[in-house]
Amino acid sequence: MSNTSNVSAGKPKIGGAIYRAPLGTALPTDVDTALNEAFVCLGYVSDAGLVNANTATSTAIKAWGGDTVMDIQTDKPDTYQFTLLEVLDPNVLATVYGDDNVSGSLAAGITVNANSKELEDCCWVVDMIMRNDAKKRIVIPSGKVTSVGNVTYSDSAAVGYDTTVSCHPDASGNTHYEYIKAA
Repeated sequence: MSNTSNVSAGKPKIGGAIYRAPLGTALPTDVDTALNEAFVCLGYVSDAGLVNANTATSTAIKAWGGDTVMDIQTDKPDTYQFTLLEVLDPNVLATVYGDDNVSGSLAAGITVNANSKELEDCCWVVDMIMRNDAKKRIVIPSGKVTSVGNVTYSDSAAVGYDTTVSCHPDASGNTHYEYIKAA
């Protein structure tokens, strides 16, 4: 039977929702475990929220005469897209440009080196609050920033980094994990 209490929206956990840590950092396996101190919060995300694309594509195999007789999965990307708004935070800048390409602090001065060095895979965690205060945690054991959209500087909108993270399979073949628990 249908149950409207199972319908929900996802809101960021107060204090930040998206976290990043070096590859190999100990990962949580539930919604309650405190994050390893290596995880850094990436602050505010635009009101477009978090978008997950996790859909398989396939090629249809046709028989003589046109009947589709089989479908072969050819791809199953798992990506997350979000826009980081705290563009003055060195952790956000390191996420976009690479850890080795950002130095300093806002108080002392930040230096960003924009270059073609390949970004490294990292561990990612997203913490959300669902309907009736249920908790949801997404854990990406290995994900890499594979796209950053155009950055617009104007006097009528916040600057942001439209970021796409591509998830890669872990030793178990999983690209991400989702943990959900009632309050």
